[in-house]
Amino acid sequence: MSIRPFALIAAATLLLAACGEEPLAPIDSRLARRLDDVRLDPGAAEAAINAYRSSRGLAPLRLDPILTAMAQRQADAMVAGDALSHNVGGAFTTRLAAAGIAATEAGENLGAGYFTLDEAMAGWRGSAEHDANLRKPGFTRMGVAIAKSAQTHYGVYWALEFAADQQRPVALRAVGF
Repeated sequence: MSIRPFALIAAATLLLAACGEEPLAPIDSRLARRLDDVRLDPGAAEAAINAYRSSRGLAPLRLDPILTAMAQRQADAMVAGDALSHNVGGAFTTRLAAAGIAATEAGENLGAGYFTLDEAMAGWRGSAEHDANLRKPGFTRMGVAIAKSAQTHYGVYWALEFAADQQRPVALRAVGF
């Protein structure tokens, strides 16, 4: 998990302003307009992550629709819960199983308050744990998604899922003697 300093200030401002039971409102209309401009191109994310991996001698990842759907569910859960959390959408291992992911290795990077892919990548690279996921040699595929709402503390929530290839059952054959 990583958070931009601007997001921390925005969150503190929202917390102070959020007295009573009314829903959180954006800090100002500029935030709402800025959120409208936030977009994620999964192909561009794949290219950026693969360029980073390549610069470290690692094999590329391929964009996986199952992991992308899993990432979207997690990003949506974070917005719905207004929480930057690996567990808001359920425990990671439970979410993997629900998505039918049977990989030997899997990981997740989350972020909040990033308004561009470059900002999210910088945050993940700047965190030892997140950077380790970006550079894990065993990962072969990825999925990435965002969800956003001006009614939340961070505005934008990012989810990046990683996994190794699916385990395939080994066919055993009897050998006669």
